Amino acid sequence: MDYRFEASRKEVSTFTNQEIRDNFLIEKIFHADQIQLTYTIYDRMIIGGAMPVLNTLHLPNPEKLRANFFLERRELGIINVGGKGTVTADGEQFTIDKLGAVYVGRGVKEVSFSSESSDNPAQFYLLSSPAHANYPNAKLDREQVSTVVLGSLETSNHRTIYKYIHNEGIQSCQLVMGLTILEPGSVWNTMPAHVHDRRMEAYLYFDVTPGHAVLHLMGETTETKHIWVHNHQAIISPPWSIHSGAGTKNYSFIWGMAGENKDYTDMDFAEISELR
Repeated sequence: MDYRFEASRKEVSTFTNQEIRDNFLIEKIFHADQIQLTYTIYDRMIIGGAMPVLNTLHLPNPEKLRANFFLERRELGIINVGGKGTVTADGEQFTIDKLGAVYVGRGVKEVSFSSESSDNPAQFYLLSSPAHANYPNAKLDREQVSTVVLGSLETSNHRTIYKYIHNEGIQSCQLVMGLTILEPGSVWNTMPAHVHDRRMEAYLYFDVTPGHAVLHLMGETTETKHIWVHNHQAIISPPWSIHSGAGTKNYSFIWGMAGENKDYTDMDFAEISELR
């Protein structure tokens, strides 16, 4: 498990491009027949991916957690961005297609991942945050998800937001999770930009067409930085940072948060004219 420490606003304002990438970009989420995990000190979120191809993969218990098992004091959100696959939680099986989600609550001792076909393996994106209460395991298919359509082609941000784990959806202790799909001709996400000092956020960019990329913007509103992000790469966004971007073509991304509350609308917006 990779480990990322925090970086202050002052530090980030002086970072080189490579230092920004080293601190906030996770370049490889999915490895064939491996589970890859990154622990960020921001709200102690764990970001990862499980890609079972030929083998069933079992959620490890990294030594750094100092726990008897991974979910002893944690909860786990999972969204599949690949082929059909199955998540098994203490013997309970949840089979999901692409964009299906599974929530696994605190106290589950064994979690495993498998694919229906090695030719089109599942790619399970994982987000885990500390939990102080137990909530039941749950599954949600894409067709069941609460959606909101926002933006327009005129502002290049016509998009559909899918909310999976939130106050009115799958219940959790503090994890919030969903995804956004931009329509053809739209490239901007999360604009006007915002921050929420009470929660960190993580983005996984997916369905980025080969040969294309997303220019992700981060940092304070008056000290913005950028990272070029490619398919199946993830961004760690500190609570004080904006998280926005524009692609060379439309794309999709999974967003997830943990922190002070689960209020999806808890955002402090910045006027576009304020950005520097």
